[in-house]
Amino acid sequence: NPDDYVRETKLDLQRVPRNYDPALHPFEVAREYTRALNATKLERVFAKPFLSSLDGHRDGVNCMAKHPKSLSTVLSGACDGEVKIWNLTRRQCIRTIQAHEGFVRGMCARFCGTSFFTVGDDKTVKQWKMESPEYGEEEEPIHTILGKTVYTGIDHHWKEPVFATCGHQVDIWDEQRTSPKCSLTWGFDSISSVKFNPIETYLLGSCASDRNIVLYDMRKSTPLKKVILNMRTNTLCWNPMEAFIFTAANEDYNLYTFDMRFLESPVMVHMDHVSAVLDVDYSPTGKEFVSASFDKSIRIFPVDKGHSREVYHTKRMQHVITVKWTSDNKYILCGSDEMNIRLWKANASEKLGVV
Repeated sequence: NPDDYVRETKLDLQRVPRNYDPALHPFEVAREYTRALNATKLERVFAKPFLSSLDGHRDGVNCMAKHPKSLSTVLSGACDGEVKIWNLTRRQCIRTIQAHEGFVRGMCARFCGTSFFTVGDDKTVKQWKMESPEYGEEEEPIHTILGKTVYTGIDHHWKEPVFATCGHQVDIWDEQRTSPKCSLTWGFDSISSVKFNPIETYLLGSCASDRNIVLYDMRKSTPLKKVILNMRTNTLCWNPMEAFIFTAANEDYNLYTFDMRFLESPVMVHMDHVSAVLDVDYSPTGKEFVSASFDKSIRIFPVDKGHSREVYHTKRMQHVITVKWTSDNKYILCGSDEMNIRLWKANASEKLGVV
């Protein structure tokens, strides 16, 4: 009956129905809500994202590469020219190669996973077998290509025996030949990194030190488009799910996500780092990416948000130079200045069980 509830005038007191059953508490819902909230918060409070560090390098880790077929294998190259292959389940180095004189500038694995390529300061591109050499065999590259200038980066095509190097210009190489099948330039400055698009596999993106991001088409062997930013872009990474989207890691502490069809303005600017962003890598789902910065931390950003959902750092970690998101979407690897590769959970409060 509404007469029991509705006030006659607004000066009347509101009647509150009471349940006099002693077993029911009036604040049961509120208490339950608070408890649930605290439980979810505690999961975040006690999160332990750091799993382990892989040490063994004798100089800063400069670049890393994922094995395309094996989840537990990762390759890393250091500033003293050493390349190490790691087994992540055992957390051990399974093989060490003295690959170059000077820095290992870049490395990439072939799409079939049987071999990998490294480039270094000694102006060479070397192709190595993925398996360890047999007993008594020498540790030697399958191929060595001597170039005219220092190469600063390398990336392999996702389907064909073709790879691209960058340095003075972007060179497209056939694996069988010792001279590039085409060279692409736009402007005169050195190019710091080059990446093949995983979906539209004939597209490449590159970052030059005159603040440009240039897109190339391998079939036309010409540059397509260029976008000039205020400061230099260190590297870019293509979204593995959306063909046109890429994210660029910039010196001005931000990351810019662009749609390559509309380069006038970025789709999203991701802020939060407090120093230059040095590397970026997408998760295999294409929903998030991880960035490594000179400010000694790595951050995880959702693609459509301007701020990071997570920041990882340890007391010992120095400037993070390279970062990779593993292909099962569970872990993140970062290589830093003080010779360590660290393994993190992508979802910090995830329960792993027996590791």
